[in-house]
Amino acid sequence: MHSTAATRHFSGTYAEARRKFLEAAAQRGAAVESFVLEAHRGALGETLATDVALLGKPDAARLMIVSSGTHGPEGFCGSGCQVATLNDADLISRLEQAGVALLLVHAVNPHGFSHLHRTNEDNIDLNRNHIDFDAPLPVNTAYADVEPFVLPATWPPTGADESAMAAYIEKHGMRAYRAAVTAGQYDSPEGVFYGGKAPSWSNRTMRGILRKYGTAATHIGWIDIHTGLGPYGHGEKIYPGRNAPADLAQARAWWGADVFAPFDGQSASADVSGPVVSAIYDECPQASAALMGLEFGTLPDMEVMTRLRADTWLRRHPEALAEQQRAIRQDLRDAFYCDNDEWKGMVLGQARVVLLQTLQGLKGA
Repeated sequence: MHSTAATRHFSGTYAEARRKFLEAAAQRGAAVESFVLEAHRGALGETLATDVALLGKPDAARLMIVSSGTHGPEGFCGSGCQVATLNDADLISRLEQAGVALLLVHAVNPHGFSHLHRTNEDNIDLNRNHIDFDAPLPVNTAYADVEPFVLPATWPPTGADESAMAAYIEKHGMRAYRAAVTAGQYDSPEGVFYGGKAPSWSNRTMRGILRKYGTAATHIGWIDIHTGLGPYGHGEKIYPGRNAPADLAQARAWWGADVFAPFDGQSASADVSGPVVSAIYDECPQASAALMGLEFGTLPDMEVMTRLRADTWLRRHPEALAEQQRAIRQDLRDAFYCDNDEWKGMVLGQARVVLLQTLQGLKGA
């Protein structure tokens, strides 16, 4: 398929995405720093790293952060948005004129991005890992009830597994089922949506990045780009910050009435414990922070969930046949990245609007 001007910013592998990002950052004259995940290599044997590019003054009072790849292959989308932004002369010029610094964090979870896992090298979901590990771990008592049919002994699930799931949903409701599965759990290290027992490498790295690049800022707007929930190609604006009316009101003032908060029950996302962006409250307490998870829809959500379950099942069953392994990997990639011009165009258009709105919000703050 020919590459349109819009879609040339996207990549087919983590290695290609990293190269495109670093090249675009260099061409734009950004200050680049790389944090290498030393203990692991990528699917193609490549170096794995979280790379950051800073445009603007390091001590700017107003800072915009755009991050990608919190959930591995969701990075295909986020990286494309970041590379497009680095190539967007008009937007960069507006940032410069406003004195707003731009920090692009590429591949928060490089291992998952490269190896096509939503979770990291330790099967940790990074959006469940940014909690206070000195406090008692969050409790999700319902998870133990659903794991036997969510992650059955064989894949695909048997009729009995499907019946058990249907019975659970009929008894407790779809909302309760989703919460049991996706809210986050801290008891089953090989399970789905596992939050970990300690801060992950990516958690420690992100906190270091925030301390280094966010300490001087009085106002921060942070967009964390995700995929896999909601209608195809639509960018849902999810408010992932703390449950404070003033903070939610600010998010809606900047980004519109269609900002949805998981704790209000309007969002496609469950109300989760420990999202990456919540680290801002710990590491940059001096700054007023406006936070958004920008979530682009791909496939129907139960289909995405099925593919996620298959991915986790595969981690438990490395003896699976090579053909099944390949199919599960490809299915997971397709669940988080619609590799076509139409979807990419929808993504870039909406992402650009959100970045302009964030710029205007920071200017007025």
